Amino acid sequence: MHAASTRSMTDVYRIAWPLGLKALMLHGIIVIDAYLISALGEAALAAMGIAGAVAGLLLGILFAFSSATQIRIAQSFGASGAIGLKTAFYCGLAINLASVLVGVVFVLAFGDTVITSAAKTPWIAEQAKAYLHVFLLVVFAEAVGQCLGSHFNGCGKTKITFLSYLIAMPVNVGVSIILIYGLYGAPELGVVGAAYGSAMASLLRALFLALRFHRLHRSFLDVEGWARGSFANSLKRHMAFSWPIAGTFLSMTFGTQVCVLIYARMSVNDFAAISLISPWVQVGGTFGMSWAQATGIVIAQMLGAKADEATLDQFLSRAWRVAFAAAAVVALVYLVLCLASPWIYDDLEAETQAALMLFLPTLLLLPFPKGSNAMCGQTLRAAGDTLSVMNIFIIGQWAFKVPMTVLFVLVLQLSVGWVFALYLLEELVKFPFFHRRLFKGQWKRADVDDR
Repeated sequence: MHAASTRSMTDVYRIAWPLGLKALMLHGIIVIDAYLISALGEAALAAMGIAGAVAGLLLGILFAFSSATQIRIAQSFGASGAIGLKTAFYCGLAINLASVLVGVVFVLAFGDTVITSAAKTPWIAEQAKAYLHVFLLVVFAEAVGQCLGSHFNGCGKTKITFLSYLIAMPVNVGVSIILIYGLYGAPELGVVGAAYGSAMASLLRALFLALRFHRLHRSFLDVEGWARGSFANSLKRHMAFSWPIAGTFLSMTFGTQVCVLIYARMSVNDFAAISLISPWVQVGGTFGMSWAQATGIVIAQMLGAKADEATLDQFLSRAWRVAFAAAAVVALVYLVLCLASPWIYDDLEAETQAALMLFLPTLLLLPFPKGSNAMCGQTLRAAGDTLSVMNIFIIGQWAFKVPMTVLFVLVLQLSVGWVFALYLLEELVKFPFFHRRLFKGQWKRADVDDR
């Protein structure tokens, strides 16, 4: 039996912990930026929140296609195919670069208009536009960096991706602090300083990954040929596999950012509270999400190695039990965060502090259905069932969360605690769809061979 067809929880852990730390540092940088900017006041936080809503659309597209590339690479790695690894990487890179060009054109054409309509004051709009324009440098760097990271993750070499963030994080934090406040003779740029810090860090990370990639594989220059006979045929196949994943992430990202723009219609204090808690939700959720992602990578490798159904069932059952334990840890992290928020953000107004405490009931329950849904989604994607996953996310996002956000904020004008509760309710809406699809068992019989 192929070695990759029998895997243990140790294998998942070896992939998951670098993924978790990488994501923790990535979102931690955002938390630090928000913390540094919070000293500038609620208006500065609002500016960063609006700019982040638009920039998130571009990054969402990149993360989507890179996630698809990661699965294709994991499948090829399980099948021990050098041609498959080469094909998956270069197809993913071509798609990433093309999507960035389209996205940047869109932002340059419509971004300023969207920001102006969402901002409550001209100053907020001006700062958000400046932040977004600098952040485009991050998008170009991430087009390459995310694809390289997907290659290493799909091959199980997640430590390399983790090291790239470990190198980039001090640069991001240090440059941001200097440029936000104008230290050591540097210009005082305020909100825009955080964008410059992110840009420098992303460029450095992409360079580090490119050097490691070439050192390990010589950029696959020694590997002749392409899967499916030609690069064009491979690109079509890769795109057919990827677009539902891209559609899923794009729907999620676009829907989330639409909700953020709706949140901007609330009071500045409520909007600032949501802008502060959102990065923390990402930080706390890295434990469960990283485990689910690592599980999906290993399952893709096992499917590529033709593992039998009983082996797949046994592996997923053990992985699922760990996922529930991770959800409990995440809930505890959220509890500590909410109780400590008066000391963490002692410069904020009392109304903003009160809004943060309203999020606690949702945060304590959210990790459990979210983590279980993530395990389902990652498993189905690993088997190539990407269209079903996309449809489930669209139902949760566009048939429920977005219209309910409009109702809660613009029509009923409910408190920010009820608005935030929609994060939990959305997961409960998706829960039966995900689990019914997984329990049908068709994913265990998927043929992922692309030769």
